[in-house]
Amino acid sequence: MSTEEQISLIKEIIDGVRPYLNAEGGDIQFVNFVDGYVYVQVLGACADCGMIDMDISDGIEGLIVEQVPGVIGVKQI
Repeated sequence: MSTEEQISLIKEIIDGVRPYLNAEGGDIQFVNFVDGYVYVQVLGACADCGMIDMDISDGIEGLIVEQVPGVIGVKQI
């Protein structure tokens, strides 16, 4: 799978979880994909939420690592 295909799939997954974050007053934005890591920025109410680290590691990261070959993890910037 090419890097472009990986990024496209990553963005699709992020778009799939976005409505759940929007419902809570937040959002998530794809920033970059480098050396196996997906970099995202969390916005709105989610940026100040104490649970966002767990939401990223248990939810978003799990989905992306499972569905996109070559992804090691997700990091919030």
